[in-house]
Amino acid sequence: MPITESTLNRLVLKSGSTTLTLDRDSGRATLQRKLLFWSLKPIEAAIADIRDVKVDAAVDRASGVEVCSTVLVLASGAAWFLRSGSKTDAESDANAVRQFLV
Repeated sequence: MPITESTLNRLVLKSGSTTLTLDRDSGRATLQRKLLFWSLKPIEAAIADIRDVKVDAAVDRASGVEVCSTVLVLASGAAWFLRSGSKTDAESDANAVRQFLV
């Protein structure tokens, strides 16, 4: 997932039609998604509610291809999944989010 913006106060990651924005000025994390032509309602959480950033790897049963995602685990128990092209991309994205949260 390419990092489209990386500053001291803002980190924006984009994966397909999904965009994750972490903004220190507002203290919010926003997940914006699209379904075909429609933008879905953004999901928001406080940056302080992000408890863990993980890399999840699963194998697609039909094709046998490994599918990797960066996972943000929230204090409420919810998890936000951001698909990545490869495991190395997912790990680099997870590291970027971890560095931003420090």
